[in-house]
Amino acid sequence: MRILVVEDDPMLGKAIKNALENENNVVDLVTDGESCESALATASFEIVILDINLPDKSGLEVLKKLRAEKNPIPVLILTARSAILQKIEGLDFGADDYLTKPFDLAELLARIRSLTRRSKGIAEPIFSYDDIKLNPANHSVSKAGEALDLSPKEFAILKMLLENIGKTVSKSRLEDLLYSWDDAIESNTIEVHIHYLRKKIGQNFIKTLRGVGYLIG
Repeated sequence: MRILVVEDDPMLGKAIKNALENENNVVDLVTDGESCESALATASFEIVILDINLPDKSGLEVLKKLRAEKNPIPVLILTARSAILQKIEGLDFGADDYLTKPFDLAELLARIRSLTRRSKGIAEPIFSYDDIKLNPANHSVSKAGEALDLSPKEFAILKMLLENIGKTVSKSRLEDLLYSWDDAIESNTIEVHIHYLRKKIGQNFIKTLRGVGYLIG
C-alpha cells in the first residue's frame, strides 16, 4: 500500500519510512503540514501517519481541514506521551487511531493493517477468493493450500484487487498506489506485473476490461 508519513523529526521519520518499506509498502515522507496538504491533493494514499507537532501548523489543523473537506482517508496520529488533550482533540477531529511516542514499530504496522481493513469494510485479516488466500501480516499467498512466491509489487497488486472484489481498479490507480514520487514507472509496468501474476495464480483469475482496468470476480 502507499502511505504518507508526516513527521518533522528526521531520525524518527526515516525509521518509520524504512520500517514500512521493509514490509513492502510504498512510502512518501514529508516534514510539515503544507507539504502534507499538497501531497494529499496530488496523489492517492491508503493511510496517513500524522505527527501532531509540526513546524508550520499543527497536525490537528491539517486533520481538521482534511475532515472538513470530507476526505475519509484513515489517519493515525502520533503524539507525545503526556499530550492527553491532543489525543482527545485528534480523535474528536476525526483521527482513526493514535500512538504515543516512543512506540514499537511492530505495533505501528499492526495498527496500519487494522485501519486499512476497517476503512474498506473488511473484518477478516486474511483476504481470499476462490482457492487464493493472501495474508498481509506475513506477506504470504497460497493457491489451494500451496505457497506462491510473489514479488512485492505482484503481492501489492493482488492485495488491492482482493480488497475490491467485483470492482474495477484502473491502471492509473494501481500506479498511484504502488509507486512513490521517486519511482520511475515505465508505460507497461502494470501489464508486466499482471502477466506474471496470471502465470502464478491462473490466467482467468484476473480479468482485464480494456481501457478501464482490472478486476477479480
